[in-house]
Amino acid sequence: MIRKLHNQLVSQRRAEVIAGHLAQMIPANARVLDVGCGDGAVGGVLLGKRQDLSIQGIDVLLRRDLHIPVVQYDGDVIPHPDRSFDTVIFIDVLHHTGDPLRFLKEARRVAGKCIIVKDHNREGLSDGLTLAFMDWIGNPHGVRLTYDYWPARRWRMAFAEAGLRVADYRSRLGLYPIPANWLFERNLHFISRLDVSAGEQDT
Repeated sequence: MIRKLHNQLVSQRRAEVIAGHLAQMIPANARVLDVGCGDGAVGGVLLGKRQDLSIQGIDVLLRRDLHIPVVQYDGDVIPHPDRSFDTVIFIDVLHHTGDPLRFLKEARRVAGKCIIVKDHNREGLSDGLTLAFMDWIGNPHGVRLTYDYWPARRWRMAFAEAGLRVADYRSRLGLYPIPANWLFERNLHFISRLDVSAGEQDT
């Protein structure tokens, strides 16, 4: 019941809000790869805002009623050649992987211009408990739940180690209406554009 209510009240707003941020961050005429895209709802909304984009999704699980083209993959190696996309996006995916840095490096191999990450910051115990509850509510489709959330400092270190430069960072996303945002927004969410320079791509 609670998951059904979440889907009705939160999921569509989430897709709209995240797509709005992505529309402002993704370069013109970009070829976009959405890693761990689920049913592609965010990508579908994004295409309505940015008709200049092309979007391909990959996921370990194939769902019904897809909003974008999605190919199943092994959840390990992105099944595309080096620099085959302009932009790679991870929308609430990396904290499920167990090794976000490795996936950032794999995305850097595929991305010609930038990577965009939407994920969570955990700065204390209450943050972790809130995020765990949100994860459980928002992932009813057999998604692996690690409950491993990084603080902002660790994200910044991982971005640098992956050879990525933070070009845009936002932590006030507007995902939830008042008063739900007081509990579920705070600084728990961020979205960041990470640029790959031409020199870094070749190293």
